[in-house]
Amino acid sequence: MAATDNLDAISERIRESFDAKNQARDHALARSRELIRYCAKSIRAIHREEFDTALELMSTARKAANALRDDVKDYPDLYFAGYTQDALKEFVEANATYALIRGNPLPEPEELNVEYNTYLKGLAEAIGELRRHTVDRIRLGQIDEGNRLLGIMDEVYDIMVTMDYPDAITAGLRRITDMVRGVTERTRGDLTVATRQEKLESALRQFEKRVDATTAGGAEK
Repeated sequence: MAATDNLDAISERIRESFDAKNQARDHALARSRELIRYCAKSIRAIHREEFDTALELMSTARKAANALRDDVKDYPDLYFAGYTQDALKEFVEANATYALIRGNPLPEPEELNVEYNTYLKGLAEAIGELRRHTVDRIRLGQIDEGNRLLGIMDEVYDIMVTMDYPDAITAGLRRITDMVRGVTERTRGDLTVATRQEKLESALRQFEKRVDATTAGGAEK
């Protein structure tokens, strides 16, 4: 038997393995895009306060997330690839955004079936959506609701900043934590200005009422 007699058989097994893995990768990429699309639509529905629609979209997103995991279950490197974890991060973000805005308990990592670092990154991204929602509340004059959301942002940041581990463990969480801090402080500034404006307008209204009362009393005399 020559040294290379089994080379064709070896190469064929390798080719079959690569073909299967490449097909799984293609499916995962398509499923990742699908998952991200459903999550984006659900977040948009949340901001529009179309909560029933948001829940339906998140249910569909959950099915896409499960299918994505099934596609790569035999290939750990594909499961931990950037595009797979980024899509699952968006899934966490949509679910966390819904829960925090609605005042529901946060879904846990095990419930969403995601890695812990992916969960934390998705939770951090949800803080950006809370800022957007807070700014909308400010425009509507709902300062108390804005302050409630700011309190949540503070709590999330306080937890994130304690996750002081190497990037190899957290997958770059420190950079995202800095983003959360910046977003939270900008939101605090917006609410401070809005609160002062509201107090000023209230004081002016009270002053106008006193002036009107005084004028009316003088006219009666």
